[in-house]
Amino acid sequence: MDAAPEKILAVETPVGTAYIGSVGFTAHHLVLQDALERLPEADLLSRRGIFDTFRRLHPILQDEYYLLTESGEDGDPYESSQLSLVVCAPTGLFGVYDMREVHEFSRFWAMGSGYAFALGAMHARFETASAAELATLGAEAGCTFDRSSAGPVQTFTVDLVDAPPPRVALPPARSRARRRRT
Repeated sequence: MDAAPEKILAVETPVGTAYIGSVGFTAHHLVLQDALERLPEADLLSRRGIFDTFRRLHPILQDEYYLLTESGEDGDPYESSQLSLVVCAPTGLFGVYDMREVHEFSRFWAMGSGYAFALGAMHARFETASAAELATLGAEAGCTFDRSSAGPVQTFTVDLVDAPPPRVALPPARSRARRRRT
């Protein structure tokens, strides 16, 4: 068993702790931890802030962590960041996907290969379980019924606050020479 199986990062924000859970490659955990420490202005409190944060992280992931951006999909509109993440922040629940698209969820969400089992379990108990119970139930269902999912299950709780007003300006993304596919 892995001595450090964590796939959830705790990131301090101006209004409390946000948690980032990654699915897929375990290398993402250390890479994200290190990269976010180098990006002190990371904004994990809104859909737009998360998008801007991961847009600014993308060239850093390429240049300093040797991210391979090929997704294997011909016709992809953007380079892939190869990340699938859930961000649970004091301002809401968000999903971040490989092309830096960000979705905000109003109740609950799951990612990873066991997500369908997790969503089903959470849906069945949504009216009667606490948020922590739902999260644990969903993760355990995914681990039980999906052969590519495994524990240990970690659960964190977040006190919700009103979303802060959006930032007016962000530092520009670092420019890079563009490579063309041939």
